[in-house]
Amino acid sequence: MASGSYWGSFAPRERRNIIIYIIGIMFYKLGLESFNGGIVSLAADRFTAANAFGKIGALTGLNQAMQVIGSILIAPLVKKFPTRSVLATAIFVFGSITILFLIIDAATGGKPRIANGGQLHYGTWNPNALFPLYMISGISYGMVELIRRIIPRDIVGGDVQKLRKMDAIVHILYEVAGTGGALLSVKMIKIFGNNFSFLITPPLFVCAGLTWICIDKLGHGEESEKEEGEEDERSFGSVDYMYSVTIGAKAFARSTYKGAIICFAHRKFIWLLPGYSFALYGHRYLENAISPAIAKRIMLDSSYSQIMVCGSNLGELFGALFVLITTTAIQTPLPFLRFDALALLIVWALPAYSHHIQPHNAVYAWRIAAMFMPISMGWAAGDVSLAAFIQASLARMESSDSQVSALGSVMAFLYSSYIIIYAILGSLLGTYIDKVFTADGNIYRALVNIGGVQFTVLCAIIIAATLTPRGALHWNPSLINEDAKPADVELQRGGEDAQTQHSNHLRHPHQRHPHDGTGGGGHSVHSETSTESVVDNKEKPIRTTDIGAMLG
Repeated sequence: MASGSYWGSFAPRERRNIIIYIIGIMFYKLGLESFNGGIVSLAADRFTAANAFGKIGALTGLNQAMQVIGSILIAPLVKKFPTRSVLATAIFVFGSITILFLIIDAATGGKPRIANGGQLHYGTWNPNALFPLYMISGISYGMVELIRRIIPRDIVGGDVQKLRKMDAIVHILYEVAGTGGALLSVKMIKIFGNNFSFLITPPLFVCAGLTWICIDKLGHGEESEKEEGEEDERSFGSVDYMYSVTIGAKAFARSTYKGAIICFAHRKFIWLLPGYSFALYGHRYLENAISPAIAKRIMLDSSYSQIMVCGSNLGELFGALFVLITTTAIQTPLPFLRFDALALLIVWALPAYSHHIQPHNAVYAWRIAAMFMPISMGWAAGDVSLAAFIQASLARMESSDSQVSALGSVMAFLYSSYIIIYAILGSLLGTYIDKVFTADGNIYRALVNIGGVQFTVLCAIIIAATLTPRGALHWNPSLINEDAKPADVELQRGGEDAQTQHSNHLRHPHQRHPHDGTGGGGHSVHSETSTESVVDNKEKPIRTTDIGAMLG
């Protein structure tokens, strides 16, 4: 797409806001990668060898669960206050929490590596304190992640083409920043040690917040702003914040249950659980468990895990670009998911290659990063295209529950399933790594099972799942499920804007859209498209879970 054609579709005010938003989100991603990389490396070093990776699995799983709590806590505030203000405040709070780690370590005698002759020197605090601190940071993380999925709708309005274009460039630059952030994390750990490596995170978060504050007042048209004002008064005039949070939590639980019913009761949806939740688990386990284990137990330098994550982030960038390039040729998510499943088998190379790794040599970490690239590329391509397919397939389905949508329910169930899977397997397999290391003095045998065997099982399950929908036996089917309509296929091609479309459920929950039977206003499209949909025109209340479930 030509640059002039791309920017020409946006109004001057929209272009300005998009540029400001992208600058802010790149600051945010740089700081986030430095923080997460430092914490995982710190946990690998501070926890005792007998239980280090069992605890890291539990630590990561709890942090991800807290992200859902954060999304529920912040949702009522997004309805009452301007999105840019809530987003900036949330990132400031997140930055403040990351400072706590630095203060605690410094107050108990910890020193930066550069101030201690190049040697690591930790504070005397109990490393188990990482659990409450990382859980609290997960709440803040969830708040920011929810809002950053909402704000594109407020910047460019409901035009689906604008949203696709904006989400595409944001996604690409976000992964560029993620790759740079992983590299920055490695350098910071080398200079300051993993206990102080993320001291750059608070300033970067402050820069992100200050940048986002510069976004113009959002909203499209006086009527829209008037409706929002009336809704805010209606929502908060008689109902306090805690009651709204309670309602949101109950809605999330109800959505998860309803989503399970929808997925297991329909052949065309039952494959979404392995296609989305299992694939997401495999991707996160590769980054959060396997790479730290190799870095700590084989390379003897926990910071090298961020080099591998760098390769993974670069693979995600290529995956997003791959979807954009092939939108016309590949119209369903099945080829991407099959590629993702087959790419998982590359993990079998890790056990054999690990025997040749020389400790404290970054070259081997870069080679493993190259192995991670096609794996993460397959996952990112499958994730983006599958999100669009879910949006297209469920947008018209009417829900029997006036409080939750079919779309939000399925996404709540899929993401909750991922959290449960990771929380259980992450901790159990981490404990297994610790036992193998204690018994053998290395983790080669563990890599065969947690890597090769586990990812082969995931590959088989995902491949089998892609054969479940009707019409899915072809390698690149043009249509799956007999009741799919042309409009659904067109929505599938817009994979990159699937998460952005969910913003309507939060900012404009009472607006209706011809493609959205859920009660959460969708994107505005041409009138000829609207005649293809038949939906229930009853207004339905806001569903916090529709956004919170998209944190994955």
